[in-house]
Amino acid sequence: QVQLVESGGGPVQAGGSLRLSCAASRYTYSSYCIAWFRQAPGKEREGVARIYPNYGWTYYDDSVRGRFTISRDNAKNTIELQMNNLKPEDTAMYYCAAASLVNGVCPTFREAAFGYWGQGTQVTVSS
Repeated sequence: QVQLVESGGGPVQAGGSLRLSCAASRYTYSSYCIAWFRQAPGKEREGVARIYPNYGWTYYDDSVRGRFTISRDNAKNTIELQMNNLKPEDTAMYYCAAASLVNGVCPTFREAAFGYWGQGTQVTVSS
């Protein structure tokens, strides 16, 4: 069973930083593509970063590239999202999601491709 648990959200001022963590089972951590999505009030959920299970290749949405970093902590079996220079428009519920690779390829940021989701953690950036 794939279980994902997010943590690390909270309030922060614009320009500040937060680090989100997604805890997964060892099998999930080593076998699935993991992505971070976010959903702001009244908006559709959007993908912001994803990482491959083996080689650690990473991909980012343009809105966060250069400010957010997704990484793997092999000792803890967690996927981290370091968020720097936060902006009010980053305010959202952040979700960790897992997807199986298809022919060795991690899916793009399509919600339907990710079959497993955490409960989310709220990030609120004040100006």
